[in-house]
Amino acid sequence: MTLLEDLQWRGLVADGTDLTALAQRLAQGPITLYCGFDPTGDSLHVGHLMGQLMLRRFQLAGHHVLPLAGGATGMIGDPSGKSAERNLLTREQLDHNVACIKRQLSRLLDFGPTTPLPAGSPELVERAANPARLVDNATWTVGVSYLDFLRDIGKHFSLNVMLAKDSVRSRMEGDHGISYTEFSYQLLQAFDFYTLRQTHGCELQIGGSDQWGNITAGTDLIRKKLGVPAWGLTFPLITKSDGTKFGKTEGGAVWLDPQKTSPYKFYQFFVNTEDSMVVEYLKKFTLLPRAEIETLAAQHQANPGAREAHRALAREVTQLVHGQAALDAALKASEILFGGPLDGVTEEIFQDVVGEVPTKDLDRAKLAAPGTALTELLVHAGLCPSKGQARKDLEGGGIYLNNARITDAARAVTTADLLFGKHLLLRKGKRTYAVLHAF
Repeated sequence: MTLLEDLQWRGLVADGTDLTALAQRLAQGPITLYCGFDPTGDSLHVGHLMGQLMLRRFQLAGHHVLPLAGGATGMIGDPSGKSAERNLLTREQLDHNVACIKRQLSRLLDFGPTTPLPAGSPELVERAANPARLVDNATWTVGVSYLDFLRDIGKHFSLNVMLAKDSVRSRMEGDHGISYTEFSYQLLQAFDFYTLRQTHGCELQIGGSDQWGNITAGTDLIRKKLGVPAWGLTFPLITKSDGTKFGKTEGGAVWLDPQKTSPYKFYQFFVNTEDSMVVEYLKKFTLLPRAEIETLAAQHQANPGAREAHRALAREVTQLVHGQAALDAALKASEILFGGPLDGVTEEIFQDVVGEVPTKDLDRAKLAAPGTALTELLVHAGLCPSKGQARKDLEGGGIYLNNARITDAARAVTTADLLFGKHLLLRKGKRTYAVLHAF
């Protein structure tokens, strides 16, 4: 398959400006394309993965990719997909956010010798012959005066066309309306595409389907001012089976920054994908070839309970975003809640698991020699209703301390049993866990 055919098979093409002509252009040789990421926060989230992965697919196919950090557009705020006005950020906040996002983009895109290697990567890797180039639209926007922008760019836009854009119309029909500031966003994005067409020979802009109006504003501006071809290509916004926004959990957004969402929780997010969505996500969020995805799809249809497709999805995306070492740690943490050994588990990994398990405090003095009966701790942790039941569970072989089975009903627990000097991991049966935190 050609790249465009592969994207269509994966369900990654929502709309495009003359796809037939774009396919012909791609067949002629490498093309330069860009995708923008506004630094409205100091981390991207999984909802932004699609744009990065699309750029990666083009880069692997030999094309020249320009990830754009919106140092200028981030000061305005894109109204697309928003029901209310964004809070404006200070220049200092934007500069910090841009720096953070640059590091995250380097995880998926090869910027050449300057790209930091993901943890666990071999020392020698084959670098791309077509390294990505990061651009920041503040570079060409900040120095343009308001009058120059109105004269050179604004005059090419019809107010009727601007008002007809979905992102504008939906806001005008809503309760909050839209400010002139956000209304002007599409002109700034069009100016980006126009500038990159001039300075970098950029012929294609990609983005989510909510960016269609902004993207076509750019292709129209390029046609009017330069008289040369330019294309737009959008990918569908990813949703869950019930149509709600992808990437949100009860704890909030799933971030690409490992300090905000640990690799373990990131892995768990994808391994817990709904059965009805897992094959679609394999197509869209991984670089696995079609044959391998179709094999996983067949396995999933035959035996969804085996969850082979889910684990493959979680492994691939975690490795892409966080690297092999982080994936290995996430897998190790996942094994803990399935009774895996604690040998070699770091405190950082264990802390990730603790966040998934009911935790209670325990006075450390109770663990001083000769210690406290395990039966009493099981009741304190809420795993057993009484000491009598705890003794029966122990004698029946259903109780585990730090994932080791204990059958001695007289077993006492001391500070020597503490993990990292502060935790006790208790389990009843196969999957009922509790953690006691000694303080």
